[in-house]
Amino acid sequence: MGETLVVERRRKYHWPEAQLNFWLIIMLAASATTLGIFAFYITVQQQMRLGIPWLFPYQVAASSLAILFLILILILISQRMLLPGIIILGSFILFVLWLTGLIETSIQLFGPEGSVNGNCQLYVTGEPFTGESINTLAWLEQENI
Repeated sequence: MGETLVVERRRKYHWPEAQLNFWLIIMLAASATTLGIFAFYITVQQQMRLGIPWLFPYQVAASSLAILFLILILILISQRMLLPGIIILGSFILFVLWLTGLIETSIQLFGPEGSVNGNCQLYVTGEPFTGESINTLAWLEQENI
């Protein structure tokens, strides 16, 4: 009886190290920054006993997914199994998640009604306060920003 030998070939792709490292550092910095900022926003909302808008947990989840994706990329790099399709597909998905969060953040900050900027202009900038109070501090912060 004859024996059949099956040989499995793994396709390996050699990545340019400088470009890949630069991309990884930029992605990690952006994801960690976004994660920290929106986690801080959630903490502030809880401290003020206000509701948490859906945008904050969404951005925390999107940033966490980006960091997990980067960890997966590092694992695949160490095994020499990282293919361009993985980078392209993952980057596109993360870009869509990021763009959705960016658009919603812009709407919340500068939107047509109930925007943060509009409320600051109405309640803080339009009412100059004096004396030792939290209202004076808010007015000073708004004027200096």
